[in-house]
This record gives sequence, C-alpha cells and structure tokens, in this order.
Amino acid sequence: MNHTTTAIILLSGGMDSATCLAMALSQGRRCHTLAFDYGQKHRFELTASAHLSRKLGAADHRLITLDTAPFAGSALTDSNVAIPTVASTSIPATYVPARNAVFLAMALAYAEVRQASEIWIGVNAVDYSGYPDCRPQFIEAFAHMASLATKAGLEGQPIRIQAPLQHLSKASIIQAGTALGIDYHWTVSCYQADQEGRACGRCDACRLRQQGFIDAGLADATVYAD
Repeated sequence: MNHTTTAIILLSGGMDSATCLAMALSQGRRCHTLAFDYGQKHRFELTASAHLSRKLGAADHRLITLDTAPFAGSALTDSNVAIPTVASTSIPATYVPARNAVFLAMALAYAEVRQASEIWIGVNAVDYSGYPDCRPQFIEAFAHMASLATKAGLEGQPIRIQAPLQHLSKASIIQAGTALGIDYHWTVSCYQADQEGRACGRCDACRLRQQGFIDAGLADATVYAD
C-alpha cells in the first residue's frame, strides 16, 4: 500500500514558496502546486511558478484565475497605485486584501478534491512587510477553521496547514533552499518585475531579498533590469 502523503503547495514563483516546495518534496510528499492569477502587476511570477513546479518535480501544477475586482486598491493590482520604493512603518500599499485567506480557502477545497492531507504555504513572520495574513495567529486560526469547515475535519482527519518558514529569516530560507538544490535564479520576488522577469532592485520585496543573500553569505542569484 502506498502511504505517501499528498500535499497542496501554494507556489507563487517566489523564493519562499519555492523553498516550501523543495522542503515538502525532500520529506517525501507528493506535491500538487497551485498558483493564482489575481491581476498582479508582476505577472512573470506565474511563469516562474509553472517552471519551478516542473523543475523541482511536483506531480502537477494548476493556475486558478480569480476575479480581480475584489483586490483593487493594492499597489500590486491597481495601476493607479504606485509600487512603493521606501520601506513602510505600517501595513504597506502592497498589501492585497485578505489574499492569503482567499488562497488558503481555495487550496482547502482543492485539498479535499485531491484527498490531500496537507497544505503548505510560505508565509513568514520575520521578514513579512507587516502583512496581517502572514502572522502565526492567522495560520493557527485558519487551521482551526479548516478542521470545522471540511468533511475531512469532521471525520477526524483535518487537513494540516504547514508553514515551515514562519520563524526563519530570509537568510535562513535562502540557505535551506540552496542546501535542497534550489537555483534562486528561477524565482521572482520583485513587485514590479518586467516581462522577462527582471527585478527592479528598489521595491520592498527586492530589498528583503537582497539583504537575505548578503546575510546568507551567498551570491545574489537575482536577475536585475539595471
């Protein structure tokens, strides 16, 4: 009998989600990757996500297109809101309303369909830019809700929410992923990456990524526009 654990991996195309996928695969999970088109400006991340899924060895990859209207007002989705290049001391303009709650809800439904017992998400509470839906409290609350809202939960086999990067620094994430064989050249973090996936080097995501490579003592694998 095959006892391989099946997992749904939220794979944005960035370094954190790629590291999650590599971790899950290294632990013997059968991984189904999931990405979302929600009208994000940095659309090349969707190309990166599909490439990473194939390159790292996931079982399959699915892209879900969402109605973009509910996400208006974020710098990541609204052409009238500029991507900030100065660090914010509050929740930044790049916050997308309830994005992780929506993604996890979709992944929860997909997990039941796939009879998966885990959902992996690359949220981080250290270098997380102040997003409320990256905090451990949110992940814990969603996991509790998932146990109440699903057939699997009611039958005593709740779908587990795995967030292994929650308390890791960006440098630690990069070191862990590098040890697992990830070439971060394949990943896209920039909030305004161009059509070739080249990073701006100025947005908050780029700054966190740059500092992560410095702190990890590794060469920056990012491809920059300039």
